[in-house]
Amino acid sequence: MKIGILGVGKLGLCFALNLERCGHEVLGIDISESYVQQLNQKTFQSHEPQVNELLSLSKNFRASSHIADVLVNDYDLLFVMVATPSVPGGGYDHYQIERITGALVNFGQRDKPIHLVIGCTVMPGYTAELQKQLHDYNYILSYNPEFIAQGNIIEDQLYPDQVLIGEGNAEAGDMLETVYGTLCKSKPTICRMDPLSAEITKLATNCFLTTKISFANSIGDLATQAGADAEKILAAIGSDSRIGNKYLKYGFGFGGPCFPRDNRALNAYAETQGNEMLIGKATDNVNRQHLQFQLSQILAKHKAEELIIFNEVSYKPGTVIIEESQQLALAVAVAQAGRKVLVREKPLVIELLKEKYGNLFAYEVLS
Repeated sequence: MKIGILGVGKLGLCFALNLERCGHEVLGIDISESYVQQLNQKTFQSHEPQVNELLSLSKNFRASSHIADVLVNDYDLLFVMVATPSVPGGGYDHYQIERITGALVNFGQRDKPIHLVIGCTVMPGYTAELQKQLHDYNYILSYNPEFIAQGNIIEDQLYPDQVLIGEGNAEAGDMLETVYGTLCKSKPTICRMDPLSAEITKLATNCFLTTKISFANSIGDLATQAGADAEKILAAIGSDSRIGNKYLKYGFGFGGPCFPRDNRALNAYAETQGNEMLIGKATDNVNRQHLQFQLSQILAKHKAEELIIFNEVSYKPGTVIIEESQQLALAVAVAQAGRKVLVREKPLVIELLKEKYGNLFAYEVLS
């Protein structure tokens, strides 16, 4: 197929390169001229595993800063994969999506139906709102988010457990299913439904994982306080096939660019429907409570003059993302309690930490 990716940031670029590798002709659109030039010259360097290699080997992927390039040609599918930052109180800022749809409107009505697929996380009901705005311009909107983890995006796209398709119509669903049939090396469950149901499913899936993490940590805190073996308790619980051991480990709380905000967003959406997500709110509370428990444990374990070392404070080992990192939050809390803290990290992360926290920590490059 000929596929356009509107927004080739970290997620969109990975998706574009995976599609290209499978034989599709892919055009990526981005507003940054310099970034587009780097992609076309294959000089862009990413911290995400496999991206640099796939970009260097690509033959049917190119980038452009002009959205008209995907509109004047007959592209089978257009994916929107831009950032949707969190907003205070829960929910997402859809501004970047609306910049794109505004450009589509300005381009005018299409001669034939065009399938537009929202691939970024949005609030439930948003795809339907956009469909109303774009209906007269002959666009059919679907919702098709991905379940990926930073630092493993390429592999997660190739080996998903499920493919979630909120189809605008049956033809859109068939086309998306065909695309994933060429992309996936695993045999994922194909979940086709209406866009609203898919929007709720995306948030609910991540919220179940945060609930599982918070449950594991609350049991671990209890076991630690009582003098029991947290790891053996959780391993035994996870051995029950009804529960499973994924995300059921004792450790840091959940953080990063997806889990916390998706949990807040589902809570916020539920309130608009007159529904209170008590489990979601409890999950957030447990996450905060667990951080305080970890802090008290560290302060009690180490003498006042002792140097406390943190090896990696990004939200997930192997990444350079510090957004809502529980490891980092703990290191900050320890340092603010007056203790000496040494952070061992990759150079880029140290750079980010110095910019945000200055000399709160001592630093050492992780070898």
